[in-house]
Amino acid sequence: MIAGVVGYLMFDVIRLRIEAWLNPWLDPSGRSYQIVQSILAMAAGRVLGRGLGLGNPALVPISHSDFIFSAIAEESGLTGSLGILLLLGILTTRGILIALKAPNNYQRYLASGLSAYLATQSVLIIGGTNRLFPLTGVTLPFVSYGGSSLLTAFLSILILSQISNHSEMQPAPLPQNHPYLILGAAILTTLAMLGLVNGWWSVVRADDLLGRQDNLRRSIAGLYVKRGAILDRNNRPISISVGKPGEYKRQILYPALSHVTGYTHPVYGQAGVERSLDGYLSGLQGLPASTVWLNEMIYGTPPPGLDVRLSIDLTLQEKADKLLANHSGALVLLNAETGEILVMASHPFYDANKVEEKLEEWLHDTNSPLVNRATQGQYPPGTAFGPFLFAEILDRRLPLEPPQELTTRLNGSLWGCSLTPNEKNEWGTIIGNGCPGALLELGQNLQPSQLLDLYKKLGWLEPPSIQLPVASSSSIDAFSDPQLAILGQSETRISPLQMALAAALLSAQGNLSKPLLVNAINTPQEGWVILGTSSQSPVFSEKAAFDTTHYLRYPNLPIWQAVGRAKTNLGVITWYIGGTRAEWKGIPIALAVLLEEDNPAKIEQIGHQMLKDTIIH
Repeated sequence: MIAGVVGYLMFDVIRLRIEAWLNPWLDPSGRSYQIVQSILAMAAGRVLGRGLGLGNPALVPISHSDFIFSAIAEESGLTGSLGILLLLGILTTRGILIALKAPNNYQRYLASGLSAYLATQSVLIIGGTNRLFPLTGVTLPFVSYGGSSLLTAFLSILILSQISNHSEMQPAPLPQNHPYLILGAAILTTLAMLGLVNGWWSVVRADDLLGRQDNLRRSIAGLYVKRGAILDRNNRPISISVGKPGEYKRQILYPALSHVTGYTHPVYGQAGVERSLDGYLSGLQGLPASTVWLNEMIYGTPPPGLDVRLSIDLTLQEKADKLLANHSGALVLLNAETGEILVMASHPFYDANKVEEKLEEWLHDTNSPLVNRATQGQYPPGTAFGPFLFAEILDRRLPLEPPQELTTRLNGSLWGCSLTPNEKNEWGTIIGNGCPGALLELGQNLQPSQLLDLYKKLGWLEPPSIQLPVASSSSIDAFSDPQLAILGQSETRISPLQMALAAALLSAQGNLSKPLLVNAINTPQEGWVILGTSSQSPVFSEKAAFDTTHYLRYPNLPIWQAVGRAKTNLGVITWYIGGTRAEWKGIPIALAVLLEEDNPAKIEQIGHQMLKDTIIH
């Protein structure tokens, strides 16, 4: 209440000054004068109106004592909090002047001490709420709740008043007034610094504080302001806000995509696209600054959020989730030319609609349903590295000698082909079937540094840039065992997304694309505005990419494919990579499938069916 009254009085003085300044130019009975008055009234409602109950001081913990200053700032904004500092500055100044005019030294010392006591205690608690000092538990004089504190503060004012009543008497001799002036200047300087710090938190850091997951004001605004929808590439809704103002709730219409869309929850925060694109979805980004400011000024909330369109194709996504069914793994389907992610499936998945009820259960689930295996899973590439090693040899025009042995020994056990090749042992067959002997034959033509360079060119030594959490890749300068690197069993681990991007370059004439998940946002002024643009970097020559996909071709369909396996600490995993060949006249497609099980036949069935459905689609 004190902050609201102070803020109101300060604004009223400013308003009268402005009106007096405008009187010579504007007719008080005219339309222009009324418009100016309306603008001033709206400014008062935004800047000071919280002092009349537009804020949420009840959200501040221990608001009656330790954090009363925070509650005032929440309720009355920057103006109210600066008003409190101004009152303290006036009180300190008056106290020092009373001390200077005191009739005797005892009263002079007493007045200066009481002034310093009130100011120092105020500085300690206000500085604590601004993170300048540790909180000491002292009260803010005349403001915080407290019986003895309030009594002591008023007794101090009573004594200062009594000393001030003798100001007409001759002041006691004062050889040097510098200590009192320095004391007053130090206190006023500290109060001014507190005002600057308070302004920094209120203005410079305002957006960062509002965006924090633990900021309940953001959650409350989400109840009253409709959040933007998340749509697929064909504008089919994936995640929307349902309900009415004051009761808006987020609902994901396709729970299997919860790993991508994530969630926004007042207690558990945000995840996925809901977090990375929160600025657009909440209406704080993508709109003119004037629109955001006007809504904040009038309503105290941001404007309605903007719809976001992803590159995901829900029709293909549904097919992928059906194919993965009860298997643990991931599937990523890309537009090989642009890097647009058409499908991103991760199994098992969680339902973002049930975060509140089942989060604890998911956190302790050994199957890790909260992990997005497509971007956060880390697996050795294994013999799925073969097609890229083969393309590198073709690009360097090195000799291709048929391998004498298709199997090898790995970690003391015999390691064979993922799928049984035909009797001819042609290069395309043994590479496509993940035969480790073929990789060893190819890899002996490369130096360790050249092998490491190939891993780098494939993007396997750095995490991909995408609006989702990704696992950090291991940046290494050399392989500890080059032979294991040839077999895809080195210390390097990659995600299914990284594998899909590598597969895409074989279907995109040897060019590696950056992943694109978010296509556009829907703005009121310009309609759909493209957010990301595709970019490519050459890895293999067009001929090497063409020849590799030709060797790995699948009969009767314009696709290529390869199956590989890898050993991990938890068992054997299986890879499938594939894509369209140059003969395909439609959009070039690339695919990577991972199963956390040793099942080459099943993964080939899943991958082949997914590519076939995509081509038909």
